[in-house]
Amino acid sequence: MRRSLAAVAGAAALVTACGCTVRTTGSGGEGHSPVPPVRIDVSPTTPPRAPAASTAPVDGKPASTAPTAPEPTEPPPVLWSRGDTGRDVRELQARLRQVAWLSDGPTGTYDELTEQAVKGFQSKRGLPPTGRTDTVTWERLLGMTREPGQWELYAMGGQPAAAPDPRCLTGRVLCIDKTSRTLRWMIDGRTVSTMAVRFGSQYTPTREGVFHVYWKSRHHVSTLYDSPMPYAMFFSGGQAVHYSSDFAARGYAGASHGCVNVRDEAAIAELFARVRNGDKVVVSW
Repeated sequence: MRRSLAAVAGAAALVTACGCTVRTTGSGGEGHSPVPPVRIDVSPTTPPRAPAASTAPVDGKPASTAPTAPEPTEPPPVLWSRGDTGRDVRELQARLRQVAWLSDGPTGTYDELTEQAVKGFQSKRGLPPTGRTDTVTWERLLGMTREPGQWELYAMGGQPAAAPDPRCLTGRVLCIDKTSRTLRWMIDGRTVSTMAVRFGSQYTPTREGVFHVYWKSRHHVSTLYDSPMPYAMFFSGGQAVHYSSDFAARGYAGASHGCVNVRDEAAIAELFARVRNGDKVVVSW
């Protein structure tokens, strides 16, 4: 009996090693029941491998197992940047003023102040703060602003002069045009210089007509309004052409008390040196 059990145990050990089914016979002779067959299943000791990635062609092309990198996107085209000039730059500046990103200008020149204003606008809206106006920045600004009018584009001067009045075509003339808000200094029909000017309000209008310079006062101060009127050239009562620091600071947001204001101090200083008493002054629409 012990030998039979030992034989079964040995067979089991053999099965464990070989993984097969073993049938044993009894050793007790007749009258003893045969030992039933022993079945031992051996589980694999190595984990199954994951199926290999398919390399079968797809639509005639071999399948790639590596992840595909995203295609690099092209930056939007730049419309204007520092150093550019022109009417389009002036409109950009006028629109930046509407959303309070620019206080000076418009000047029509893409300068450092304009670049900083564009950077601030871009950064506020999650755009790359390059300081250059690309198509994306421009479309965003267009959506937030309105079409600027003539005197928004030229709020600080720089507008082109209108054609001179026929009365300006002879002699030495300060030719002042209210429509284009400009002053031409003309000699015998030739324009020597041009500058932006502003006039009196509807309550203190600048008089129109033909006059003559009758008095020049370099450091004049108004006795009526106690305000400085440097480089004053009087032509009609208390009305004169003179420099205005308020015009230089505020542009066409303000008005004079009837005088013709000039915002460019260097330009009027040169004009003051050239104009003589007796020179003609023409003020027209």
